[in-house]
Amino acid sequence: MQTQLTPEFAATREGREAEAILRQCVHCGFCTATCPTYQLLGDELDGPRGRIYLIKQVLEGQAPTRATQLHLDRCLTCRSCETTCPSGVQYGRLVDIGRALVDARVPRPTGERLLRSALKEGLTGPLLAPAIKLGQLARPLLPAALQAKVPAPQDAGQWPTRSPQSPHPRRMILLEGCVQPALAPNINRATARLLDALGIELLRPAQAGCCGALRHHLNDHAGGLADARRNIDAWWPLIAAGAEAIVVNASGCGTQVKDYGHRLAHDPIYADKATRIAALARDVSEVVASVEAELLTHIKPKAPRETLVFHPPCSLQHGQKIRGVVERILTAAGADLLPLGQAHSCCGSAGTYSVLQPQLSLQLRERKLGQLEADHPAAILSANIGCITHLAGGTERPVMHWVEWLDRRLH
Repeated sequence: MQTQLTPEFAATREGREAEAILRQCVHCGFCTATCPTYQLLGDELDGPRGRIYLIKQVLEGQAPTRATQLHLDRCLTCRSCETTCPSGVQYGRLVDIGRALVDARVPRPTGERLLRSALKEGLTGPLLAPAIKLGQLARPLLPAALQAKVPAPQDAGQWPTRSPQSPHPRRMILLEGCVQPALAPNINRATARLLDALGIELLRPAQAGCCGALRHHLNDHAGGLADARRNIDAWWPLIAAGAEAIVVNASGCGTQVKDYGHRLAHDPIYADKATRIAALARDVSEVVASVEAELLTHIKPKAPRETLVFHPPCSLQHGQKIRGVVERILTAAGADLLPLGQAHSCCGSAGTYSVLQPQLSLQLRERKLGQLEADHPAAILSANIGCITHLAGGTERPVMHWVEWLDRRLH
């Protein structure tokens, strides 16, 4: 796509990156076939190709409007279009740049600004866990719509303990995240128990926290980079001491951490470290798959097979390009996985999207649950905390992380 950037943007790092991405696009329109919002709304400007045009117009000097902002806001950043695109257009990076440019020129109403600020600070801050516990106590008294937003309390089980006299030969770092420990603490503990059984000790540096995705996708790019730098500082001494990988069990966070090298490439202090961190980041499925034969020796003898369905999050299949790995592990461990129609499509969670765009999000969830529950599975498994809590709010069927299911089958 031919592009003529204004001098204002041509001189910036973001402008040059956007121009390179735009030049890859050939307007074929294949992306519209897999775009969730285009499928729902039928508007060219609510599909990737239309949003690319909008961003191009801004870079070429056309003033954006609230309508421009809305069309970009409606994008889930699911990146299904990237999987479909024959030209390799990095749409996710382009829409991040476009949103920041538009937000700098189009003031948001006060209510929107306050909500976005509350999400950035509330979901990543220390008050989230107490707020969740308070909500759980009041859950029976809440209206059904609010009950669906508050997860039921869960028995998280125990972290594995190991004495200094019997250390594991392999050590990795666990990204615990910001939302997950409060919403579903069993996911991290099940991950630790599973990898402990496989001879891997997980290290948990207290200084680490949010991966930065939440702030980044709300256009607080500086805040997202600050989160990344803090994590790098927390992890670096452990890597220097021999930790061989960074394990991430929320696929949305994994996508972000694997992109640290790109996001901090301009930082002379952190660029090399960020590239190293990104190379060491592993989705938990990649770690388990590497020792799959060992895993099968730990499955309970004569454990019954279960009929399940797996929802592959967009961040896993489109962001990290990991497809079929979890399904293979689950099948080997005793799951009879049901086929899933439209497996590439988004459930509508998409980080804070379910709060900022609730109507579209609920439509996508209803469609996705219809696909997931079509053959009446015993449970729905996924690989991202956002998808899990979003889907669980719309069904009575158990929804859990696949690691939790696997943890239950260990002897």
